[in-house]
Amino acid sequence: MAIAKAIIGGKDSSRATAKGKPRHFLDIKDFDTASLRRMLDWGKSYKAGGAPAGAKPLAGKTIALIFEKPSTRTRVSFEVAMRQMGGDVVILGQAESQLGRGETIADTARVLSRYVDAIMLRTVSEKHLMEMAEHASVPVINGLTDHGHPCQLMADLMTLEERKGPLAGKIVAWLGDGNNVAESWIHAAARFGFTLRLACPASCKPPESALAWARKEKADLQLGEDALAAARGADCLVTDTWLSMSSGNAPDLDREARLAALAPYRIDERVMAAAKPDAIFMHCLPANRDREVAAAVIDGPQSAVWDEAENRVHAQKGILHWCLAQG
Repeated sequence: MAIAKAIIGGKDSSRATAKGKPRHFLDIKDFDTASLRRMLDWGKSYKAGGAPAGAKPLAGKTIALIFEKPSTRTRVSFEVAMRQMGGDVVILGQAESQLGRGETIADTARVLSRYVDAIMLRTVSEKHLMEMAEHASVPVINGLTDHGHPCQLMADLMTLEERKGPLAGKIVAWLGDGNNVAESWIHAAARFGFTLRLACPASCKPPESALAWARKEKADLQLGEDALAAARGADCLVTDTWLSMSSGNAPDLDREARLAALAPYRIDERVMAAAKPDAIFMHCLPANRDREVAAAVIDGPQSAVWDEAENRVHAQKGILHWCLAQG
């Protein structure tokens, strides 16, 4: 009888909240600071060798990883995290699922919800993510959209905290394209109380919707076009590739025009020297050395990119714990 009560419609009821709604992880701005803090702390605990809900808290659970866009770090880090927590993984590329043959996202969400305990979607469109979450009855995790990369940001925040201490009051400078990762940094600044300076060319600024949200949330956000001014006295300098899936924030620019507009925002030794002496450099990778960042910076002593990449595994354990273990 106890087992029968725990199973509803063929699904383990632990996949959802007490109200029956799945615990999606779609965007940092969807959460209050306390909830994000718990996820980060769970991730730190797993990294330190502990398991808040036991050695294998996700034993018997399976996540489907769906990729509309190619991936190295997202795919490997999710698979490693899930398996180390005792769970299993099913990986679907666009050519390996019916999504690539015209099946609706809604139908895919309904079917996969009968098979797996969670869905991670890395997609070309935020609309696809929202449709998946609307129709799935299991947690959906945002593995990247054109308007956000929240799993990456959780790893970035973990790295910044490890290297520089508490997040509140820190100064982070984003130099370059105001892309999807920049949008997630905007959300994080509002939730964790650090200053975010965005130095972007006029043609590559973050979308107005993200800036308006930041103003409404009273985030300490500074937007300008001077890379050195943004870097001056910062605790952390961050950039990303200049030609990415989110380049649609400035669709009128062709490749050469985009590169020319962004050239003054390259993080080199001169820009790094403008930051605090103990400042760190971060980049979510893949990086183009000597385009958006000088090789001497990304391979230098202030670079935190390898810790940042490793922390994708640990931060995602915290997210998976919140979505599935619910401790």
